[in-house]
Amino acid sequence: GLLSVIQKLKGSQEQELRIVLLGLDNAGKTTLLKRLASEEVSTITPTQGFNIKSVHSHGLKLNVWDIGGQRSIRPYWKKYLGSTDLLIYVIDSADQKRFEETGQELAELTEDESLTGVPLLVFANKQDLVTAAPAAEIAEGLSLHTYRDREWQIQACSALSGEGVQDGMNWISSQIVNRKK
Repeated sequence: GLLSVIQKLKGSQEQELRIVLLGLDNAGKTTLLKRLASEEVSTITPTQGFNIKSVHSHGLKLNVWDIGGQRSIRPYWKKYLGSTDLLIYVIDSADQKRFEETGQELAELTEDESLTGVPLLVFANKQDLVTAAPAAEIAEGLSLHTYRDREWQIQACSALSGEGVQDGMNWISSQIVNRKK
């Protein structure tokens, strides 16, 4: 997966990665993408379909596919998974009524053969809200510790304020460096 991509791109100055950004509707995916692209995050509308942005970070060009999370769109997620180098999954940490649903969606995604071994970054978003569950509690609820076929990380964040987002990007960068070795 990622190692072969990096080896192919070794000669180029900037490595290019394909990242798929998924999560239920209203989790904060588009806000996160705009934050990563250093764009204004004050007015966000629900994604109907998908957004694609190229983000430059740590000497990498990240081609990020932000795909809508409405129930009617989710069956199409798998069509976008081919050649994915990293999966970012966003969870609304304050919407505890939907934890089971988001957990089922994530479990189904990680079972897809096109994502075998693909690193997973889970952003536990909306940590700025008082009702937000801590990232460790979310990781436990999602049974992330059972994911043995891939590197994974859960990162508490607020896409709105930007808090924790850079830490997630640092983890992505460390994954690229570790795969080079």
